[in-house]
Amino acid sequence: MRPISNDTVLIIAGPTASGKSSLAIKAAEKYDGVIINSDAMQVYSELRVLTARPSEYDESIVPHKLYGTLPATKNCSVALWKELAETEILACWQKGVLPIIAGGTGLYIKALMQGLSEIPQVSEEIREEVISRRNKKGAEAFHDELRRFDPKTALKVDLNDAQRMVRAYEVYLGTNRSLSDWQESKPTKAPFKANYQIVILDPPRDKLYKKCDQRFDWMIKNGAIDEVKGLLSLNLEPTLSAMKAIGVAQLTYYLSHEQTLDIAVSEAQKMTRRYAKRQLTWFRNQIIQCYRVNEQYSERLSDEIFSKIVI
Repeated sequence: MRPISNDTVLIIAGPTASGKSSLAIKAAEKYDGVIINSDAMQVYSELRVLTARPSEYDESIVPHKLYGTLPATKNCSVALWKELAETEILACWQKGVLPIIAGGTGLYIKALMQGLSEIPQVSEEIREEVISRRNKKGAEAFHDELRRFDPKTALKVDLNDAQRMVRAYEVYLGTNRSLSDWQESKPTKAPFKANYQIVILDPPRDKLYKKCDQRFDWMIKNGAIDEVKGLLSLNLEPTLSAMKAIGVAQLTYYLSHEQTLDIAVSEAQKMTRRYAKRQLTWFRNQIIQCYRVNEQYSERLSDEIFSKIVI
């Protein structure tokens, strides 16, 4: 095995259900690597099934970091993830092993590579005012308001994503400056300097959507309903990030007898497909310098992919 460079980071990214985790495991086996999670939902310990987190068997094959690291009672911000990921990368380099960033949260990857603007904290009073405003107006009207002063953020955020809409609205009220403007300003948290080798899985949309549907069916058969029961038993605030995982709301409606299981599954599958579509668009537009694989990952692609990686 060739020695690992002390400044190399391998990034394996792409939309949900594209095969990132399987490719990351193959890469970790080949290069003596450690897989570092960059999925915003897979950081929560209570969400293994609904986030398709690597199984205990997967974790026994190669080391995995930042999976199930935080309790659902805590929100994982981009800044917090960046700090945790940098610590894990440095630990890999010290041990002479390859850090492999794997996941589909583009903002996490972008923050690591390009840095992060320090957005001022907003007072609790403003946040409560914004939450109250959204509750009174409803999601659609609130989203329309957000679009007036921050059209870039409104375009990227689904109207049902209460947390991100509230965050964008409160930043504007608290700083008189849009969230997108803050994000596009010169970073105050510096980029992490590394030799980034980037692989983006970019499969055809129809095949990806089919895989999304199949995976949620698998989740139902493998404990997703019990997982949501466990999450609900914690009586968490609905604004917490973990409560926004796809499938939580839909299965909650099923458990409260507000809709059938078939409808819950169908709605969750539809949301997953929409999420995958946004991820496809983001990675195509935001990360240009990479090796792009226009197929769903399978083992037969491994040799070709690895031939493009310079470690």
